[in-house]
Amino acid sequence: MHAPILSLSAGLLLCAALAVPAHASDAAAGRKKAGACAVCHGPVGISTAPDAPHLAGQPAIYLERQLRAYRSGTRAHEVMAVIAKPLSDADIANLAAWYASIRVEAQAPD
Repeated sequence: MHAPILSLSAGLLLCAALAVPAHASDAAAGRKKAGACAVCHGPVGISTAPDAPHLAGQPAIYLERQLRAYRSGTRAHEVMAVIAKPLSDADIANLAAWYASIRVEAQAPD
């Protein structure tokens, strides 16, 4: 009886540990760093370009993964590769925290 509970507990702890970013994020620092992003993604993460996604309200974990993929080259995009290449892990965490902190509301049409 105790073995399944211990296994489940260990699995949950492992999942929680993997979900925690390596660096504490700072949304205010991310906001300051987001100047280059604003050209295509807008000053508050609402895209101004038809081929650039909205960043506002996206989950931080998603944004971090995408920025790391652009930085490493596993996700290809000419502009994003140049933008992401010099970002540190802390920069990426901060940018993700900033965009994730922006509240976005949507309303489906009637």
